[in-house]
Amino acid sequence: MKYAILLYDSPENWAGVSEEEMGSLHADYMAVTNEPETYGGVQLQARETAKTLRLRGGELVITDGPFTETKEVISGLYLVDADSEERAIELATRIPTLSKMGGAIEIRPIVER
Repeated sequence: MKYAILLYDSPENWAGVSEEEMGSLHADYMAVTNEPETYGGVQLQARETAKTLRLRGGELVITDGPFTETKEVISGLYLVDADSEERAIELATRIPTLSKMGGAIEIRPIVER
């Protein structure tokens, strides 16, 4: 089954990360990227670069920033094709967002058409 693994980070948790720590974290993220079940994924730019679009009274309203004011924001995602939900969870627990940076991860099955 295919899953989206959504990463939610607190930007404040990244503020004090040293260059050396960043290199180690990057290697950990790439290790999951290189697993055979992983077939896609991206890191998103900072939340300040986001635009939110809504239709109000038939008119398009575009605002700066993420959808809601929250402590954690979506920072990236992986796409995996795992044999089981347990395997998707196993992969997700290796992602530094969860294991080292105090963030959260959402695993959601993908609707295949």
